[in-house]
Amino acid sequence: MSINRVMISGNLTRDAELRSTQSGMAILGFGVAVNDRRKNPQTGDWEDYPNFVDCTMFGTRGEKLQQYLTKGTKVAIEGKLRYSSWERDGQRRSKLEVIVDELEFMSSRNSANQGYDNGMSAGYAPQPQPMMAAQPAPAPIMNASASVYDEDIPF
Repeated sequence: MSINRVMISGNLTRDAELRSTQSGMAILGFGVAVNDRRKNPQTGDWEDYPNFVDCTMFGTRGEKLQQYLTKGTKVAIEGKLRYSSWERDGQRRSKLEVIVDELEFMSSRNSANQGYDNGMSAGYAPQPQPMMAAQPAPAPIMNASASVYDEDIPF
């Protein structure tokens, strides 16, 4: 058995680019920078080393999200790895990319680098945030001594 799942979060390195196949299927491509934290052997300080990951999303979700995926936007992505190889100008080329299944925005559209989580997910257009949050419903009041006995607890 093998499992091919990957989860990454980082900032977009460029604006998303939308193209389509000859049959008309939308293909959205973008890059995500993911930091790897390592200790510098000379100074002893922790430093961030970026890894650049190519991501691809297919279909209408990609079409709808293209306008919101701009350089610097912080996102969380879940998907699968895909290896591709081809030959161009007599040279063999290859790449490893993430095929995106789920995408969540980790920053608002106006504050791409502030880490604000507005709860948007792939397939949903951003909605204006209300000025006041709704109050949660109060928890029901229960008289636990009247309805729970030791015999009722399954463990």
